[in-house]
Amino acid sequence: QVQLVESGGGSVQAGGSLRLSCAASGYTYSSKCMAWFRQAPGKEREGVATIYSIGGITYYADSVEGRFTISQDNAKNTVYLQMNSLKPEDTAMYYCAARVLSACGASVWMLEYNYKFWGQGTQVTVSS
Repeated sequence: QVQLVESGGGSVQAGGSLRLSCAASGYTYSSKCMAWFRQAPGKEREGVATIYSIGGITYYADSVEGRFTISQDNAKNTVYLQMNSLKPEDTAMYYCAARVLSACGASVWMLEYNYKFWGQGTQVTVSS
């Protein structure tokens, strides 16, 4: 089993920045796809960004491309999401997810059912 714990959420004004962290524990795998999803009230959960543990290949949702950066520290089993130029529409609960023994895949990384392990989420609120 893999446990994921998110942190770093909070409230900021539009244009501000936040850095989310996702710490993985339990049985950790060298090959894994880590992703950030988010869910706003009344909306479906959507993929935000993903990173493959080997090689660091990343993919982003169009809505965050150029503003968000996903990164990893494999020694710490931690994935980060640096969020800059935040907008009110970025307000959501942000979840970390893991898919083990697999690459991310450009056309499938955003599909929730591909991820077996999920964190509890961290709230991000952006005010205008």
